[in-house]
Amino acid sequence: MKRILRKKALQKRDSIPPAERKIKDELIKHNLFNLSEFKTAKRLLFYVSFRTEVSTPCMIEKSFQLGKRIIVPKVDKDMHHLRLYEIKDLNELTPGFMGIPEPSLPDNREREMKDVDLAIIPCIAFDYTCNRLGYGAGYYDVLLSSIKKKIPFVALAYEEQLIDSIPSEAHDVKVDIVVTDKRIIRFKINDS
Repeated sequence: MKRILRKKALQKRDSIPPAERKIKDELIKHNLFNLSEFKTAKRLLFYVSFRTEVSTPCMIEKSFQLGKRIIVPKVDKDMHHLRLYEIKDLNELTPGFMGIPEPSLPDNREREMKDVDLAIIPCIAFDYTCNRLGYGAGYYDVLLSSIKKKIPFVALAYEEQLIDSIPSEAHDVKVDIVVTDKRIIRFKINDS
């Protein structure tokens, strides 16, 4: 079921013309930057976009200008989890797993989820109750479920990625907020 939903949602997202996607990215950036949770956060976990995901490089650059510290993920295929690194500049990223821009930094720049005030993550689809459909590997579910303190989880998506209902399993982690080009959908602050 999820595989079929994932395929349809990706086709829908991929069909958004690049010029329209660029406009939508700016609207999503505006909505994200106006969230009170974003304004008060000092250390942001930001996914680095690839393919037709909501574009994050301009958001990361603007966050640097606002004095925020940026932490980005790197896939550790062997351990099946995401490692986190604080970057100082987008030039510290190079194509990594599946071509996703990732940091190639020394271990002293590695961070943990306890160092994050707000997690901004990708999604392929979402529903009205903030269930999120990812790529299926579970990397973000593992990462977000490791959190010990309450921080908001925010998914960025185009309005076209909304579907009626996403089947949820025990290991799936809901996001607290979905930010689209048209609205902000809130669920609840994470209780874990």
